Amino acid sequence: MNKILITGAFGQIGTELAVYLQNHAGIENVVLTDIRTPDHDTGQSLMETLDVTKKKDMIQLVDKYNIDTIYHMAAVLSGTGEKNPDLCWNVNINGLRNVLQVSMDRGVKRIFVPSSIAVFGPETPKEKTPQETVLCPTTMYGVTKVSGELLAEYYVQKYGLDIRGVRYPGIISSEVMPSGGTTDYAVEIFYDAIQKGSYECFLNPDTYLPMMYLPDAINGTVALMEADSAQLKHHASFNLAAFSFSPTQLAEEITKHIPEFTITYKPDYRQEIAASWPKSIDDAAARKEWHWKPDFNLASMTEDMLRKLRLRLND
Repeated sequence: MNKILITGAFGQIGTELAVYLQNHAGIENVVLTDIRTPDHDTGQSLMETLDVTKKKDMIQLVDKYNIDTIYHMAAVLSGTGEKNPDLCWNVNINGLRNVLQVSMDRGVKRIFVPSSIAVFGPETPKEKTPQETVLCPTTMYGVTKVSGELLAEYYVQKYGLDIRGVRYPGIISSEVMPSGGTTDYAVEIFYDAIQKGSYECFLNPDTYLPMMYLPDAINGTVALMEADSAQLKHHASFNLAAFSFSPTQLAEEITKHIPEFTITYKPDYRQEIAASWPKSIDDAAARKEWHWKPDFNLASMTEDMLRKLRLRLND
């Protein structure tokens, strides 16, 4: 049985990824690490505090639990990264290099390293952005993600590490609020729709971006990690797509369930970031190499989000 370590285990993706892996690998085989403490019940989970920029601490945990698989989810996201670029670089690059170096030195067999659509920039084709294309981001977060993809590829080619990763689009989740991302509006809007009946969006109404419901992101992540390595031509840079929409389209979908809901717009600095990103993604490589296919579309995601949040918020 694999011994799994998750960094950033209490973040938006890490929280639900942890539950999924615990259910499939056994709670005793999954170690949750983060620099912060969880704000939810983690039951009998194995938990450790870990700052990914501290290599010695990471070595101790990998040795202590005999780790052979790492899901490296710790990161500073786009909005926060623009406010604190030094922190973004330190966590996203130095933290990643620590993970890769420790994995090489300690014999970790497989590593998941997420990337993002933030690797793309204004020169990238906006529609059906291809797998191989121009990577000229305009944010520090994007710069770190491009650098991370290159660094991962270097460790694959130079040292033979089995590193895998996807370029996540905006992620929508019902369990944990995101923090510091440019696509956060697509989660915030559901909370405000239920609790206030209105939402003020920090992007323009026609800002079209690729998005994905977290259950699909989790399923895709684990499917890639379980795929036959002989079938993979790419490593840590798979385009991943589900659906694209604008704030206006999402609001219209919500009003089908909450007719009185209203939305207003007050764009901030994140609008410029969003404008540099693609409108839709071509994920043909993922579909061909490991049979990726999402289950949710905009309508089914909206219905499921509202159902789950109503249950949680009314408790």
